[in-house]
Amino acid sequence: MLSDLQIAQGAQLQPIAAIAAQMGLEPDDFDIYGSPHIAKLRLDALAKLQDRPDAKYVVITAVTPTPLGEGKSTTTVGLGQALNHIGKRAIVAMRQPSMGPTFGIKGGAAGGGYSQIVPMETFNLHLTGDIHAVSAANNLLAAMIDNKLLRGNPLNIDPESITWKRVVDMNDRALRSIIVGLGPEKTGGALRETGFDIAVASEVMAILALTTSLPDMRERFGRIVIGLTRDKQPVTAEQIGGAGAMTVLMRDALRPTLLQTLENTPALIHAGPFANIAHGNSSILADQFGIKCGEYLLTEAGFGADIGAEKFFNIKCRYSGLTPDAAVLVTTVRALKAHSGRYRVVAGKPLPPEMLERNIDDVEAGAANMIKQIENLKQHGVTPVVAINRFTHDHPDEIAAIQRLAVEAGALGAAEARHFAEGGPGAAALAEMVVSAAETPSEFKFLYALDQPIKAKIEAIATKIYGAADVRYESQAERQIRDYEASGFGNLPVCMAKTHLSLSHDPTLKGAPTGFTLPIREVRASVGAGFIYPLCGDMMTMPGLSEHPAAENVDIDADGNIVGLF
Repeated sequence: MLSDLQIAQGAQLQPIAAIAAQMGLEPDDFDIYGSPHIAKLRLDALAKLQDRPDAKYVVITAVTPTPLGEGKSTTTVGLGQALNHIGKRAIVAMRQPSMGPTFGIKGGAAGGGYSQIVPMETFNLHLTGDIHAVSAANNLLAAMIDNKLLRGNPLNIDPESITWKRVVDMNDRALRSIIVGLGPEKTGGALRETGFDIAVASEVMAILALTTSLPDMRERFGRIVIGLTRDKQPVTAEQIGGAGAMTVLMRDALRPTLLQTLENTPALIHAGPFANIAHGNSSILADQFGIKCGEYLLTEAGFGADIGAEKFFNIKCRYSGLTPDAAVLVTTVRALKAHSGRYRVVAGKPLPPEMLERNIDDVEAGAANMIKQIENLKQHGVTPVVAINRFTHDHPDEIAAIQRLAVEAGALGAAEARHFAEGGPGAAALAEMVVSAAETPSEFKFLYALDQPIKAKIEAIATKIYGAADVRYESQAERQIRDYEASGFGNLPVCMAKTHLSLSHDPTLKGAPTGFTLPIREVRASVGAGFIYPLCGDMMTMPGLSEHPAAENVDIDADGNIVGLF
């Protein structure tokens, strides 16, 4: 089989104006952006679309992944192509990859094989500069904070409380922990410790993904909390004076980007927030376009259904007001065998030979994870379908076992999908099943109410989604929760930060662990984006990170702070 790059370079691309026409968009609804195959949509076009019926809204998620990933992005693209293959007008909405961590320039977020978003070279690098705009807006605020300190600190900011860091769109370890203010005393700024995060970890990126308009983005930037005064009062970007300028820098980045798949299915690429410290979904604005411009809108949620899908339901859908009609749970034979706990999967190394042998017992043992993730989707009132991403070494009776177990667990069905090797036609059976699931009556519901206390929301996710028996809060987390609720932030949704390699906080616990206590060691707030994010487990001693393909982008600093994606 040809490489991803060779396949992409052989693509028969249509002019992006033709792709826009498939969506019912007119020439004045978009601008060609540096290439005849890339366009930026104009936000004022949304008003013209409101009388159109909504597309069926389908979220693509997965079982708890192995360190190799299970092909969720590729399945999203392939399913979009497959729906068009069976005569349905589908649109794909996905995150934009960055130069830094797991989204990387290897094509992971673009799909793979014969299910890719193209043009690959442009898509996987700078695209339309949205991430650079995020960096500029983030770093402008950081510079203004230090300028306030230099100019006499009129807001009485406690320098040790400042949480706002600078960002860069690459994994530059030397910048993760730095000291600023080393210049001349009168011009060099206040001496303090800070650091750089990867650009897509910025709250600016989370805001871009969750905002619904330019005025809404301006308000969210103003609500960003950068630290505390010496008497423990929140200091916002509005008080710093940076929110308006940040909005100007982000104005064009607010517009979704339009590309296409190898089979010319429209693809909306916009925003790229992390799936742990943020919500791991593409933008609401892209979905607002897509849901009015086709019959099916497919949107991907990061990592497993316990992380990306849970946040899609309880954070993204709250802010968008859009209601999902169905969910696709991607799994593989190798993932279920790994969740049996009998194998060690290491990124960059071949699978253990015995893992490639026919073994239905291992599949059935590991299927506990799939069964729990199906339950997690059904708890939100959404009809699930299982997509079995097929590999050449999979055995037919192992596939049959997954299909049987999925239906017994409450999925509408489980379809074998060969979209990587065959493109859209290889996922036609999955597409037919998704159509049936989207037509099945459902009653979408949130997992928790926003007016519940922060702890009640955390515990709902821990016990109902992860399978925990209890939650334990460190003293720091207890204090932070009290402070957030006293500051009026208690009614925000919760965005849990934990390992993606287990339903629990411990990546060594495979399958569907139960009876464990979920430790919460710290709780942080992204007030502008609009969520509280608890940090689960002991991040400094968390095992298994070195086995993940993103491990080079994963680090915990000396204080146990997340400084990369895990």
